[in-house]
Amino acid sequence: MTRAVISAVVRPAASVGVLLLVYYRLPMDQPEDGYTVLRLVSALLLVLVVFWWQVRMIGRSAHPGWQGVQALALVVPLFLLVFAQACFLLARHHPGSFTVPLSRTDALYFVVTVFATVGFGDIAPVSTAARVLVTVQMIADLLVVGVALKVILAAVRRRSG
Repeated sequence: MTRAVISAVVRPAASVGVLLLVYYRLPMDQPEDGYTVLRLVSALLLVLVVFWWQVRMIGRSAHPGWQGVQALALVVPLFLLVFAQACFLLARHHPGSFTVPLSRTDALYFVVTVFATVGFGDIAPVSTAARVLVTVQMIADLLVVGVALKVILAAVRRRSG
């Protein structure tokens, strides 16, 4: 295998591993306050900044296709973990927001089933706040799948062409 291929496999795996480690180790015992929504918006802005940075990296890469793979492998898990954290905190601060109490793993599982449009039905939003959060995630999912993928592929094509 070439160095670029190895890098394209190892970096995304390491990135996902680090993101999961941060998600599971991040202290989430802060009280709910007026800044809860601001923190979610800030985290989503961070995802946008990482996305923008990754698109710029594709433009500078000698291997834009592999860089595109790395971009998706970083942006999508980061995006999902932001919503998993939001669901976990909502369930923690407002018990009954979902059909079952959510652990961090349950929240991540739920967010991935929504992203994948599988929706097994074992966990569902019950409260208005939970339904709003999940609706925002579903709309953002469409943007990530549609717009982000299109932008990354266009950057790869531009750089490759």
